[in-house]
Amino acid sequence: MENWNYNTAKVGDRIPHLTLKPISRTSLALYAGASGDHNPIHIDLDFAKKSGLPDVIAHGMLVMAYLGRALTNIIHQAEIQEFGVQFSSIIQIGDTLTCSGVVIEQINNDELKSITLDLVVSDSKGDKKLSGHAIIKLKNS
Repeated sequence: MENWNYNTAKVGDRIPHLTLKPISRTSLALYAGASGDHNPIHIDLDFAKKSGLPDVIAHGMLVMAYLGRALTNIIHQAEIQEFGVQFSSIIQIGDTLTCSGVVIEQINNDELKSITLDLVVSDSKGDKKLSGHAIIKLKNS
């Protein structure tokens, strides 16, 4: 895990960015095999073109998984209490994605110690592809 301590994070602190390799047909095929999601819009160029797209598009859940990786690079998985996303834009072959986040809330009382993160995945042009949030349980001090 990177040197970012969620137990001492304050509102406004940013998590380390995770920038990924460009989306490729190989990454989509591997994800389709691993997930069982063989929807042709993700793997069949002819089907994508018949659907009005210039090429296949990435699985939304693949991008959510990348965002999950950005979290688990810095936070132990067991501390993630909630993780949710909303998909906002199609991800094309060749898109280079960056996962980022910022602390938007800190709760520190006798019943609950947690932080809430506002999360975003954007492409290299700044187009937001996915937004989300995570609630992270803090360790007792």
